[in-house]
Amino acid sequence: MAGPSMTPRRSEYARPSHVLVHLSDTHLRAEGGVFGIDAAEHVSRMLAEIEQSGARPDALVFTGDLADLGERDAYRQLRDAVAPAAERLGARVIWVMGNHDARDPFRRELLGETGDAPVDAVHDLDGLRVIVLDTSVPGAHHGEVSAEQLEWLSLELALPAPRGTILAMHHPPIPCVLDLATLVELRDQQALAEVLRGSDVRAILAGHVHFSSTATFAGIPVSVASSSCYTQDLRIADGGMQPRDGAQSYNLVHVYDETIVHSVVPFSDAPPAEITSAEETARRLERAGVVIPPASPSRTVASDAPVAEQVAPPTEPLPLVG
Repeated sequence: MAGPSMTPRRSEYARPSHVLVHLSDTHLRAEGGVFGIDAAEHVSRMLAEIEQSGARPDALVFTGDLADLGERDAYRQLRDAVAPAAERLGARVIWVMGNHDARDPFRRELLGETGDAPVDAVHDLDGLRVIVLDTSVPGAHHGEVSAEQLEWLSLELALPAPRGTILAMHHPPIPCVLDLATLVELRDQQALAEVLRGSDVRAILAGHVHFSSTATFAGIPVSVASSSCYTQDLRIADGGMQPRDGAQSYNLVHVYDETIVHSVVPFSDAPPAEITSAEETARRLERAGVVIPPASPSRTVASDAPVAEQVAPPTEPLPLVG
């Protein structure tokens, strides 16, 4: 006798339209390492884990402090490690300036250009716009966004992107938590909030503080990725600070029509307690009658025109192309 028929059920969400890997604060040096830590080995391990996972991200987003001393050789070392892995993954690489970075060496080795202007840029990932905002201040460790940059950002955001915008920056526009970190926080944050409020920015990606954190800014979710080099121990409750070689991680960013999910992926040598293969997962979903719909086509907000991808002077908007 046949059992009762099963009515198929669609999952609550379709598959994500985009997947990004958010990495930060690699702090490579041409020789040696910060606190004796082999930062280059950490980057290699991180990239290997991403490849071994079978993920196929649309982009690898590095939110600043890529080189600890701003050395050309350190940028070259990072580029030589990341570029082949990104090519194998089929992923775009998006570089963001941090306070430890130096603009001209950064431009020469990572962008193939020269100059000391802020490294602001716009990237189009099939309708998802990623805006890079340079919050670095040459010769200092705190963050600032100039009036010219704010004007440029406002002009860019005047035209919404088909799948919205993600803002990538180094200094997070949220409380620092650690007292000492207020010395190097992003200053005059309300001026930035005025530009972002009401825009199509769906998420802000940042780094700088060396621990994973989430908050909101101008009503926008902020996701701070920890460092691949060293992290800050938040178990210090007396106002002190204690960096450590442990708890390094990166984030996965899954972009859906109605939400963006940020997930922390820690480095870990712990063996799996159980393994369920992709094939077994598919069989279980089929038996349960659950269908996960594919990502929906891009929903245009204001225009079908994709945003241009390039680095531009901070005083002018980047042109849109048909």
